[in-house]
Amino acid sequence: MKRAIARFAAAAVALAACPGLHAQSSPFKSDWEMEQEKLNVREGEVKLPPRFREENLLEFEIGRTVSFRFFIDRASLDVGTDGVVRYTLVARSPQGAENLSYEGIHCKTGRTKAYAFGQASGGWRAVKQEWVDVEKLWTRVLRTEYFCPKHRVIRSAAEGVYALQRGGHLERGN
Repeated sequence: MKRAIARFAAAAVALAACPGLHAQSSPFKSDWEMEQEKLNVREGEVKLPPRFREENLLEFEIGRTVSFRFFIDRASLDVGTDGVVRYTLVARSPQGAENLSYEGIHCKTGRTKAYAFGQASGGWRAVKQEWVDVEKLWTRVLRTEYFCPKHRVIRSAAEGVYALQRGGHLERGN
């Protein structure tokens, strides 16, 4: 028995000494690994848009119980070749307070992220944020009702503007 253990230990040491064996990986991936690869979004270059102009804002409704009003800046709406719809979001409270953010939705994965937040000075404060599952109500509404009908990315910014103008995409509903 001691000899068998000694041979096993010697074989393990010999295998550990072969550097090429560590670099090899299985060509087969687990379901978990494949799912993680789907969640990784390979983005193109992201440029922050200029500050919105009031005449470019398109209002959309997220529910009658929400007191804030939500708008998308039509001039900022962009459909990237990376499958991400990017836009400037303006949220206004009934008292007139305003929140401004530049965000993106990846339609295939249903994930979202913020790129920047508006500053009182009129500029942007860029943030480094990872993609997250849709958590905010307005993001869920934008994804399902306007920008990602049936989990498909809209073809152009004009298609997104049209959906916002008519109160929803023709193919909405996920």
